[in-house]
Amino acid sequence: MSAVRALRVLLRRRDFRRLLAVRLLSQAADGVYQVALASYVVFSPEKQASPAAIASAMAVLLLPYSVLGPFAGVLLDRWRRRQVLLHGNLLRTVLAAATTLLLLTGAPDWLFYASALSVTAVNRFVLAGLSAALPRVVDNAEALVVANSLSPTAGTLAATAGGGLAFAIRLAGAETDAIAVLLGAVLYLCAALVALRIPAALLGPDPGRVAPRVSAALLSTARGLAAGLNHLGRRRSAARALAAMALMRFCYGALTITVLMLCRAYWPLNGPDGMTTLGLAVAASGAGFFTAAVLSAWAIIRLTATGWIAVCAGAAAVLVPALSLSFALVPVLVAAFVLGLATQSAKIATDTEVQSAVDDAFRGRVFSLYDVLFHVSFVGAAGVAALILPPDGRSSALIIGVAVVHLAVALAMARARVSRETSPRPKDGRGDACGVSRET
Repeated sequence: MSAVRALRVLLRRRDFRRLLAVRLLSQAADGVYQVALASYVVFSPEKQASPAAIASAMAVLLLPYSVLGPFAGVLLDRWRRRQVLLHGNLLRTVLAAATTLLLLTGAPDWLFYASALSVTAVNRFVLAGLSAALPRVVDNAEALVVANSLSPTAGTLAATAGGGLAFAIRLAGAETDAIAVLLGAVLYLCAALVALRIPAALLGPDPGRVAPRVSAALLSTARGLAAGLNHLGRRRSAARALAAMALMRFCYGALTITVLMLCRAYWPLNGPDGMTTLGLAVAASGAGFFTAAVLSAWAIIRLTATGWIAVCAGAAAVLVPALSLSFALVPVLVAAFVLGLATQSAKIATDTEVQSAVDDAFRGRVFSLYDVLFHVSFVGAAGVAALILPPDGRSSALIIGVAVVHLAVALAMARARVSRETSPRPKDGRGDACGVSRET
């Protein structure tokens, strides 16, 4: 089955379309909400944001993912995933509306951050649930590769579009950050209503695996997390892909802080204002995400997930420093496109590898661990960038360091790809047509 045909088949599936719609609406709301928060924290005239201040804000908003990730996994392997999508989006609707009121009333920063932190904490359950549920609406390995190219990338594009809408709203005048957050609340409500149309039992887990009481699930968190780690340890290809993705996400985070500071303090000196340049950078990165969706299904089938990650990391190692070291606006925007393409392509490959190699009974826990790595690496990168970056965001040392990390990932994954190709194939013929290993 060709990738194009697999895509047509997927889009004819009613339940896949509904799950995709939940993702699109949820992540569009995330984009609106996150850009509104970034506007408030970074570009408000009364705030003088430094790299350290931005890193601290990101830590407040993203570290809950690390704390809640294991709990989300254990609960996702026991709760109906459809109910997680429904109730999670309803709760975020209420919390985002509360954040709107805080912005309008000029509440203290700590209260604002507490409200925003609550929204991002619930987000952990929703996104992990979407990833864990995807194989339940896809019935073959090649279609799963296409679904992993389409769904997460479409969600990222939706978040980018939502962020663009928030940028546009901010140009309208006073109190626009509050209006954008309120729009996010409306989109969360729409996502909940779409989730309500998905059959409650469809997304799993199977009834025999659902714990009867939440308290029992919470008490078993430590044991469940250990079991998930142990299971992942027996799936070396998935563990390797997760490690590569975490390192590439680290690089993405470091360069994100760099671009934020360039937008705030360097480019506006001789060009457009900070919000305009940030909007251009987000659009360039979003274009890279879209290109990743187009290329990745084809590339993973032909190169395997491991090989495609190696190609993406290698391209980033060469092109990002070549384009970024001048710190000129246009080359850095091209670098943002390249980095978006490479990082999102690697994420699609990692999603495919994890979903194919990990058993359904452990998938929620492993995806929660995935999310922990994903966000801890980003926050860690923000902390490193805060130590290195000057106030205007220009640091050649950081750009070169990112290139070295990308190169190390490329070499390690290329070596793993060659090793897999030269190793004897399992006698039971495990593996599949899309090039995703079932390595144990």
